[in-house]
Amino acid sequence: DKLGSLHDKAGRIAALADYIAQKIGLDKALAMRAAWLCKCDLMTEMVGEFASLQGLMGRYYAAHSNEHAQVVQAMEEVYMPRHAGDDLPQSDCGRTIAIADRLDTLLGIFSIGLRPTGAKDPYGLRRAALGVLRILIETPLELDLRELLKAAAEGLEGQVKSHNQVDAVFDYMMERLKAYYTDLSIPGDSIDAVLARQPSRPDDLHRRVLAVSAFRQLPEAESLAAANKRIRNILKKTDEAIPGQIDSAMLVEAAEKRLAGQVEIYTPRVKPLFDMGNYTEGLQLLAGLREDIDQFFDQVMVMTDEVALRRNRLALLSRLENLFLSVADLSRLH
Repeated sequence: DKLGSLHDKAGRIAALADYIAQKIGLDKALAMRAAWLCKCDLMTEMVGEFASLQGLMGRYYAAHSNEHAQVVQAMEEVYMPRHAGDDLPQSDCGRTIAIADRLDTLLGIFSIGLRPTGAKDPYGLRRAALGVLRILIETPLELDLRELLKAAAEGLEGQVKSHNQVDAVFDYMMERLKAYYTDLSIPGDSIDAVLARQPSRPDDLHRRVLAVSAFRQLPEAESLAAANKRIRNILKKTDEAIPGQIDSAMLVEAAEKRLAGQVEIYTPRVKPLFDMGNYTEGLQLLAGLREDIDQFFDQVMVMTDEVALRRNRLALLSRLENLFLSVADLSRLH
């Protein structure tokens, strides 16, 4: 109701499948064909009588009609994963229409005001959200979830106003990640630390979560997490303009000179790692700063009365914070 017929839905899935196919290098014709056919078996008496055969019958019908092998496979894979722990689609075609189908459902249901509340989820949106996230993370696929939702909104534009729901659906899906990672025995504060940086590619987010988990096993982790909290609190409480650069001539204490020197050494070493998504190695490198950071806080008064000195020290802390923030907000770790 309010979202049109199965033909309308197939057209929206096809438009989004076209977008995804371009991003992952899949033959657009295959993606479009699979999208247009993926709901056909729902109109048959066979699936009408035995609903659990949806997708399975689609595969048989497609094979009987001599469709391309990937299209045949995608007819069944569009419904994968059907439940927690279920297999994921194995073909690019299947992954593409499985993602497109679920995102269209999520955005459409939100747009007509039927967002799940409490324990009630009659349209299976939690399962749909987790299905998309699992495909993007575990395949993995380098796709930006927010951009995918914007593309899905374009398809719905003729029927409902959905662009204003993109952020709500994105946030809803990110919330589902907490349950996903809890099942992997990863603490909630590790997820919060990564989500605070608002990454929009689930495959990239996953690498960050794994990096934070590995970081927490290091002997330096607790001290560095505490230092990040201290840095964040100091920077949050100041309302003065912080210089973008550290003035080396304004470094007075031995501990601040040493820390500033280390920041200059570490920055070009970790930045390429972070740019490549190698967050685990980058964070492990930054753990080497622990002793210098501890000595800085032991020996240097940041909020000194001398304005120029204070601002220069704040600039140093800001540079240091930004290095760690390249991965996650470690100040959120308990």
